[in-house]
Amino acid sequence: MDNPLIFKDKNHKCRPRSGAPLPLGAWRDRARGKAVSAALLLLALGTCEARAAASAAEQINFAVETHLRQALELEAKRQGWQGLRVSHATDLPPRAASLSPCSRSLRVRPTGPAASPLDRQRLEVSCPGTGGWSLSLNSQANALLPAAHALGIIERGQTIGAGDVKLEPLNIARANRGFFNRLEEVVGMDAKRRIRPNQLLTPALLAETLAVRRGQPVKIVASQDGIEASASGEALADGRPGDVIRVRNLRSQNVIDAKVVEDGVVSSTF
Repeated sequence: MDNPLIFKDKNHKCRPRSGAPLPLGAWRDRARGKAVSAALLLLALGTCEARAAASAAEQINFAVETHLRQALELEAKRQGWQGLRVSHATDLPPRAASLSPCSRSLRVRPTGPAASPLDRQRLEVSCPGTGGWSLSLNSQANALLPAAHALGIIERGQTIGAGDVKLEPLNIARANRGFFNRLEEVVGMDAKRRIRPNQLLTPALLAETLAVRRGQPVKIVASQDGIEASASGEALADGRPGDVIRVRNLRSQNVIDAKVVEDGVVSSTF
């Protein structure tokens, strides 16, 4: 509960509150030209000092969150993540309880080996200037992103449609197997195995839809020294874009290695 006799200025320092309501005895003292009683002022200042540790802790938490948020927003921009929300769990050392609020912006510097802002961080937080302070602490960022989950059962080999998936919040700091941030990233892919309702979709569970199937007629394209040619062929294996499969040239009956380019098209690797 706030003390009516004091307030904090923009630097979180205690000041007497002008016009604050005073007890009747104090008004009488003022009328007689006396100052407010020393006991009353000490009570007010004591209340302010009791708040100092909380204010310093709030400053530290805010500085740590700002530091982690900036790092994660840069990573989100690099990765193309959408809908990022950041929080953190910070272990304040006992010494933080004795710190005075800082009148300047706190500085935060990583001191640990964390390679990613999603890893647990070892940080040094310092209050610059005369009478400043510094302390070391550990903090773990919680980065929530919308991630693709199965809406219902998805059978092995099933091609995923828009109605098969949904977005649910995921703390990606714990998503060691990967995730998909947008539904369009998974729609059109095939399930490698049976997927349960509400299960997180990871790269290991999905594969691109087959562009070529075994026994399917394919177009073989080849280019060399600026000359392009094509021939009809038959796929001898299933393949997705980027896969190298065996293909029979129907004109020469030769079997060659070819890279799957797109639906029904392969490129000779020689």
